[in-house]
Amino acid sequence: MPRSIKLSGLVILFAAGLLLATAVAASGQAADTTTTTTETTSIVETTTSAGTTTEVTVPVTTTVQITTTRPAVTITRPTTTPTTTSSSSGNGTAAWIWVLIGILGAALIIVIVLLARRGGGAKVPPEERRRRLDGAVATWAAQGWGLESQSADSAVLRRGDELMLVSVDDAGHVSTRPLAS
Repeated sequence: MPRSIKLSGLVILFAAGLLLATAVAASGQAADTTTTTTETTSIVETTTSAGTTTEVTVPVTTTVQITTTRPAVTITRPTTTPTTTSSSSGNGTAAWIWVLIGILGAALIIVIVLLARRGGGAKVPPEERRRRLDGAVATWAAQGWGLESQSADSAVLRRGDELMLVSVDDAGHVSTRPLAS
């Protein structure tokens, strides 16, 4: 696969991820939950003087307030409105989102054009296939394999009782596989 197509795919994936992350971040809001607990206790104070006892009850109130913040995702569904429309700068899609969508569309068109130009795979000329086959056979011969037979795009190699087929396809890829003897 050509490097330009790989790079285009990577750019498209990065842009799509960035768009998704921004959309999720924009829609999420923090929800605050506040819990207030109030406890009332009493303190009894006893005073004794010259034969009289006085008890005074003093109420003591303790208030504890706890605030918890957690993320909340808000999902809004579009509502059907009458045929009247109003234009507002705060209710539309941000301009940078439209620019990002335009860039993604252009990248997609470039990838389609590059794939169409390629024509489904380049074919290697017969001379080049033959050169690649000869190179592969020479490599196997250096490892002790002998040439049994050879055609324009394949060769059969032998080492003792073992047989192996070395072939080159139209795209120029060399493959090997053992043969039953």
